[in-house]
Amino acid sequence: MAGTAVPRRLIWLLTTVTSKRRETDRAVTLALESPEWPGHLPGQHIDVRLTADDGYQAERSYSIASAPEIGRLELTIEEIADGEVSPYLTQELRDGDQLELRGPIGGYFTWREAEGGPLLLVAGGSGVVPLMSILRYRQAVGSTVPATILYSARSWEDVIYRDELEHIGKQGGVNVAYTLTRGQPQGWTGFTRRVDAKMLQEVGALEHAETHAFVCGPTPLVESVATDLVGLGYPTERVKTERFGPTGG
Repeated sequence: MAGTAVPRRLIWLLTTVTSKRRETDRAVTLALESPEWPGHLPGQHIDVRLTADDGYQAERSYSIASAPEIGRLELTIEEIADGEVSPYLTQELRDGDQLELRGPIGGYFTWREAEGGPLLLVAGGSGVVPLMSILRYRQAVGSTVPATILYSARSWEDVIYRDELEHIGKQGGVNVAYTLTRGQPQGWTGFTRRVDAKMLQEVGALEHAETHAFVCGPTPLVESVATDLVGLGYPTERVKTERFGPTGG
């Protein structure tokens, strides 16, 4: 696969599942390959289409989890209870199966090293996926741009990429902070409330005037955080948002 996305007419492609790994009880990562995949930018997403035997089709959009440089496409899917698409992707899909997708899509919610930093990444739930693509890209190209990721999850068990984030945080240059809003492990010393302006200040949101902020998650979190950041003095053009809501899964 190519490492850079190029402008093109979007068409549906067949990709092959090469591996599947579990991230949490409800989330899995699919590795996909296709000789026709044009490559992507960190932060972009794709559409997935499933077609039933009777011809019925269902489409959903998913953020890309992988850095462009690794040479394959990875999607992290969180299962939605009673959903149409996510239960099949997380439970039924197997290595060697084919998946129809279209993309990459989106050029607004992306970051490249040449744009500079620092970076402030705020995630709610599975909204961490495109932000992880940005962090993985930063690591893959050897960028020294300082980055902070603030991840809001219901519990420690719901934190996607938990081990990898802990590893990234120990490498230097990336500050990893969590807030666990519904349950915390014994001895937890981190945040336990919803993201607010005070929390953003505490993780260093105001330490640099040139910070690029990326916020992804459920609509209420995204709108609240974006409002707080603008209230803290962020120019609106430096606050990029991507939100999701109930879609039937």
